[in-house]
Formats: sequence, structure tokens, C-alpha cells
Amino acid sequence: MKKLISVLTLILTVFTTSNAKAEEGKMTDKNVLVAYFSATGTTAGVAKRLATAVNADLFEIKPQQVYTEADLDWRDKKSRSSIEMADASSRPAIADKVEDMSKYDVVFVGFPIWWYREPSIIDTFMESYDFSGKTVVPFATSGSSGMGKSGEIMQSLAPQAKVLSGKRFSADASEAELKTWADEWLK
Repeated sequence: MKKLISVLTLILTVFTTSNAKAEEGKMTDKNVLVAYFSATGTTAGVAKRLATAVNADLFEIKPQQVYTEADLDWRDKKSRSSIEMADASSRPAIADKVEDMSKYDVVFVGFPIWWYREPSIIDTFMESYDFSGKTVVPFATSGSSGMGKSGEIMQSLAPQAKVLSGKRFSADASEAELKTWADEWLK
């Protein structure tokens, strides 16, 4: 009988400790998604660190037609990215979809800054889902350009959401820096 009580006590202790550790890793009761587009990998690194920092699901916004180096040459007015960014109605196709966007309360949307705003593929993403009642938090990577009107444009594409102005990060933004910034919307 003493052995049975000892075993049951041990099982209860392990179960309680496991649940406490699982709750420690979870910052919020909100379901969080980090969705990102990354043409060169810079934004991907920041997005992955952010998802880890806030214990969020991660989704890469992949174009159906991958961008080549020539497509990304901002100095060439005939490059694919230059043509897309010159046309406000441009909506590059996305390869995959978020399985169940309805389950998320907060969606962080990451991207590189192109022509002082979000790339057109982000506009496609914003128009592809119902963001009603969700908080959308843009974040971007750039060597020096700010967010421009990205938050305003994204808000116009998802009028039933609360789209924040967002923040630009350097490529080496740490998990701790990202967590501190994200905590504000996960309370």
C-alpha cells in the first residue's frame, strides 16, 4: 500500500510539474500567429525569433512565383518588384493558405520594407482573410526605412480589424527585444 501511495504521489508530482512548465511557456490566453513574407531571409529570421519568443504559430507567406534576384532589383524600373510596387492594385498570388485563420486573436504580420511600405504580397494576404475582431500587428525589417503608411494601408484592407502602426526591426533583433515589444498586445 505504501508503494502504491508513493507511486501515485510521484505521478501527481510529475503531472503538476509538467502542467506548470507548459503554462510558464504560454504568455497569454490569446491564440497568436506570426505570418511573414521574406524575399531574402532577413524577415524570416526575425519572424522565427518572434514566434519563439511569444509561443506563436508561424506561417510563411510564399509567393506562387518565387522572386529572383532580378525581380528584386529596385534600381530597375522594369523589375517585377518595381512594377508591382508602382501599381497599387497589384496582388501577387500566394502559394499556401493559413489553415484556420478564425482561431487567431492576434496576428503579427512581418515583411521587408519596399518603397517605404509593405510589399504588394502583404496586401494580397490582408485581403485573403477575414480579420474581423482581430488585432493585426505589422513588423518589418529594413536597413533604414521606416514603416511608412504600412499600418494605414493594411487597416484599409482589413477594416474590421484593429491594425496597429507596427515597428521596424534590424535583422539582428533579439528574442528578448521582440518579446518585450510583443507583450503589449498579448496581455
